[in-house]
Formats: sequence, structure tokens, C-alpha cells
Amino acid sequence: MKYTLLACLFLASSATMAQPPTSNLKINQQRIQTRLLELSKIGALPNGANGRVGYSKADQEGRTYFIGLMKKAGLDVSIDFAGNIIGRRKGKNPNLKPIGFGSHIDSVPNGGNYDGPVGSISGLELIETLNENNIVTEHSLELIIFANEEGGTVGSGAMIGKITPAALKAVTQSGMMMADGIRAIGGNPDSLSKVVRKKGDLTAFVELHIEQGGILMTENQQIGIVEGIVGIEHWDVTVEGTPNHAGTTPMNIRRDALLAASKLVIALNEVVTSHEGRQVGTVGKISVEPGAYNVIPGKVVLGVEIRDLSYDKIWMLFREFENKAKEIAKASETTITFAQSGVPVIPALTAKPVQDKIIGAAKALGLSYRYMQSGAGHDSQEIAQIAPVGMIFIPSVGGISHSPKEFSKGVDIGNGANVLLQTMLALDRGN
Repeated sequence: MKYTLLACLFLASSATMAQPPTSNLKINQQRIQTRLLELSKIGALPNGANGRVGYSKADQEGRTYFIGLMKKAGLDVSIDFAGNIIGRRKGKNPNLKPIGFGSHIDSVPNGGNYDGPVGSISGLELIETLNENNIVTEHSLELIIFANEEGGTVGSGAMIGKITPAALKAVTQSGMMMADGIRAIGGNPDSLSKVVRKKGDLTAFVELHIEQGGILMTENQQIGIVEGIVGIEHWDVTVEGTPNHAGTTPMNIRRDALLAASKLVIALNEVVTSHEGRQVGTVGKISVEPGAYNVIPGKVVLGVEIRDLSYDKIWMLFREFENKAKEIAKASETTITFAQSGVPVIPALTAKPVQDKIIGAAKALGLSYRYMQSGAGHDSQEIAQIAPVGMIFIPSVGGISHSPKEFSKGVDIGNGANVLLQTMLALDRGN
């Protein structure tokens, strides 16, 4: 009996040593920063920006670099038919669906070095922290590096069956047709149907990302708990008046399309700011015809965008704007017409249980946090269609993104990576 008791104690002690407590695990912040620097050299431009756009030679080199790191970390690495890089770490229980996390490593033209890479490299650091501490999770883990996020969340869109044959013919920022770009990074555009995942194929997906705005920094908060990613609608608004001689036509009988369009710009701002909330509206594009000093503008086309976390609110704001436009058209004796432009982006709410685990991780680490919405699109927006998702934001210095000046402090990146690690462990435990 005494021998049996000692044996049990030894086995219990051995199990504890093999699987140490996880609450005190911390990532290696310096290793993340070193790899961010290494990756930034791939696609670096003379002005300090990065040009690692999706499918480009620099993107291909960056992917090769990252795949090497993933393999070195012991991940089972594959490239799916959309070009997504998937690194799998086997868990204890084969009956459980994997937990996913990651981001992207491609950039916008003349972009920065943090949008995407922070989440991707932190995801890799999570794996290496588990390796170094001999932690084997119950769930298998998937580190996913999505292809061509900046070109329209292409890789994640393929996972939900969103990429159409017409989209494959579109010319991307690399200059390649999308289908050719997918082939260039190891995918197969003819087999995208095999990439599609069903609801329930992932237990959850969590993405760490820089805020790309200035709220966290302004409010001195360390972590953003993303409630959802906004929906986006675009319209081309055409204003038609009468082109005429600018010198001989009296002011009181003009039908100036640009003057009416200017009032529309102000009207959109008035409508959007007249309601409580974080909705935004923008006129970001304008074309004027005939475009001469001495001709009264006869036609103007405005590019209008409205974003909000509520799709109903987007359309409520649009209807108010449309009513204002009718008033302006009548007063200015012009014709104003609206046409939806592009593909609507449907708002994607993050999952409350995942939000709660992110908050629990932030609290345990002693970090301040606030709820917020994401005004920019992300791969998580697509994955939300098939799995519970969560997003963790860290501060962006100056609120700057998509710019050579894009920067996040090392301590903030480390905080975010530690929150990601503890969130994933909580998801694995199911508590």
C-alpha cells in the first residue's frame, strides 16, 4: 500500500512537471520585435514604407520566410487552394475542433510594418511559448496566415465561399489577375470550393491587430475589446445640371451641378453627426464635368460611403441623406440620382463568450481595456460567418496606419500577445 501511494504521488508530480500551470505563461516580447524587423526588410521601400502587396515577389518572399519560422516551431504547415498558410499543432483530444488565430503579412502599397504582421508573428510566438513550456492543449491549434487580406480579404473570403469566378479575373495591386496571383503563392483557383469551411469547423478564431486609429492611445487604454467590425455601403451620387458659359451666365439662373454637390457633402456630414453613436460618413471621391475654368459644371459624381456596426442604421442614415438630396435638387433645379457601388460589406459582430475571455485575460494581466468597434475590415469579419470570433486591438501611435509612419510600441505588442495567449488557453479549457 505504501509503495502504491508513493507511485501515485510520483505520477502526479510527473504529470504536473510535464504540464505546468498556464496562468503565469508569458511570451517573449523581444523575439516578436526582432521578427517584425526581419519581416519589414522584405518589401522595404526607400522611403521607409513597405510594398509587400499580395501575390507580389516581396509577398512570396515574406511567405517563404514565415513558413520557415512555422516549420522551425514544429507546426505541420500546408498551403490551401486559396494560398492561405495554415500551421497546425496537434492537440490531445481529436474529437475537439481546432482553435484558430492569426492574421496576414501582405501590405497595402506604400504601407507600414505592423498592420497584419503583429497578429501573425504574435500567433507564432504563442506556439513557441507553448513549446518551450511543454504545454499541449486539448484542442488542436491552427495558426492561419491569410492570403491577400489588403486586396479584399481574399484568403479568408475563400474560406466562406465568397470568391466568385468574376473576382478571379480582377487585376490585383500586384498587377496580376487574382487567379494568377493565387497560383503564384501555391494555391489553385480552380479548386477554391475545397477551401470552404462549414460552421463549426473551428471552435473559435481570435485575431490580434493594431487599432489603426487613435482611440486607445488618446484614452490611455492598453487593450481594445472589439465588439464587431463595421458594415460598409458605397454609392455613386450623380448630380446633373446645365453646363454653360461661366462668363455670360448670370448667377441667379445657373443650374450648377458642383454647387449642388457641395451642399450634398455638407448634408451628409449633418445627417451622420445628428445621431448618437460611432457611425461615419464620407465623401471620398469627386469628379466634375466638363472640368474647365470657364464652364459651369454640368455633371458631378460623388463617391459616398457610410459605415456602422448596424446595417439597419447605415440604411436609416442613407434614407435621411436621400431626403436631403431631394430638397437640394429641387432648390438648385438639378437632378440627383443614387446608385449602389461595389459589394456591400455586412457588419460582423464578435462573439460575446470570446469577448469575455479576452476581458478575463486582460484583467488577469492587470491591463486596462475598453470596448470598441473596428472601423476597418479584417479577416475576422469573414471568419465570423462560420465561427465565433474575437478581436484584440493594441494602440497605434498617433492613430496612423497604412503609412510608413505606422508604429506600435513593443510593450503594447507584448501586452496584446500575452492577452492572445491567455485567451486561447481559456478557450481551450472551455472556461
